[in-house]
Amino acid sequence: MWAASCLASCCAACACDACRTVVSGISRKSARIAYCGLFALSLIVSWILREVAAPLMEKLPWINQFHKTPDREWFETDAVLRVSLGNFLFFTILAIMMIRVKNQRDPRDGIHHGGWMMKIICWCLLVIFMFFLPNEIISFYESISKFGSGFFLLIQVVLLLDFVHGWNDKWAGYDEQFWYIALFVVSLVCYVAAFAFSGVLFHFFTPSGHDCGLNTFFIVVTLIFAFLFAVVALHPAVNGSILPAAVISLYCMYLCYSGLASEPRDYECNGLHAHSKAVSTGTLTLGLVTTVLSVVYSAVRAGSSTTLLSPPSSPRAGKPLLPLDNKAEEEEEKEKSKTVTYSYSFFHIIFSLASMYSAMILTGWSTSVGESGRLVDVGWPSVWVRIVTGWATAALYIWSLAAPILFPEREF
Repeated sequence: MWAASCLASCCAACACDACRTVVSGISRKSARIAYCGLFALSLIVSWILREVAAPLMEKLPWINQFHKTPDREWFETDAVLRVSLGNFLFFTILAIMMIRVKNQRDPRDGIHHGGWMMKIICWCLLVIFMFFLPNEIISFYESISKFGSGFFLLIQVVLLLDFVHGWNDKWAGYDEQFWYIALFVVSLVCYVAAFAFSGVLFHFFTPSGHDCGLNTFFIVVTLIFAFLFAVVALHPAVNGSILPAAVISLYCMYLCYSGLASEPRDYECNGLHAHSKAVSTGTLTLGLVTTVLSVVYSAVRAGSSTTLLSPPSSPRAGKPLLPLDNKAEEEEEKEKSKTVTYSYSFFHIIFSLASMYSAMILTGWSTSVGESGRLVDVGWPSVWVRIVTGWATAALYIWSLAAPILFPEREF
């Protein structure tokens, strides 16, 4: 007993020393990656509790207050939602604290980039405290998480549009034949992949002998969008480029696949139903990895996007039209070095919304997880969220092309 106690103390001391070492190694430049790491940790904790916490939660009277104990899946979903709520509150509090931080001289800049040991402790306490809240609060959070997840997907779409247009402008800006050929080749590959992907969708999700009109409608509408993107982009009045149209077409086709793959496994038009047991763990892993990558991408883009994320005072806002004298230039550079390059508040909002989205991924977008067994991200709510997100992507892309023509006096 004494030896076990000593071993436990040594392990705890080593863990604390390891945490201090990691925290002390987080610099100003790596702060955003540290936030991504903390978010990834929350997903791992959610995954673990989803698998092991149900027997313990059944014994908590303020959680299991039912006359008849629910199925194990209900407690698994509840555990994920409680961790997600703690994560959501943590990043939301930071987002509120960082409102209107414009330069590095603001004391809140130090809070954003430092104090990691305290942040980790606060995050742990928030997550633990969530398991003492009544079920009604968790149920309300689950309801609003569906809307928050939709906002997160829309933010991903806006960032993708910003990235694709920037990619096209950069290659076209070289004004060399090689880069024009590269644009054409990448565009052709994306369009070929999109149409080949549509053939795969018709094969798996519109099997012969079944009435699969809804799936056919989803795929055909996505194909129509792909043709429409090319027509609008190449119209003389728009004077656009085929690369953004091709990339967005491929992305919309992927969203269509993602939605169809989320259909219930017992649905006759879902060609993946024969592999339901085999894809359970794989779907969970893929969903978590995709979510982490999406959040990391959003976090990185938060420091470079000029259309959505950078504050008005950011040095990326533009350069003066008239040259300045050397002294003025030095003063300007000095001031720029103190100006934040992205919105700290919006940066944390991304993680708040991603916390909701990850909870929906792990619970299948509903507390009725028994409908889909132990499979993850399966059910009609997930289907419609993905399909509607694809339609929203199409609408936003067409709007990005048409808006400068419809409103020439405004800057887009």
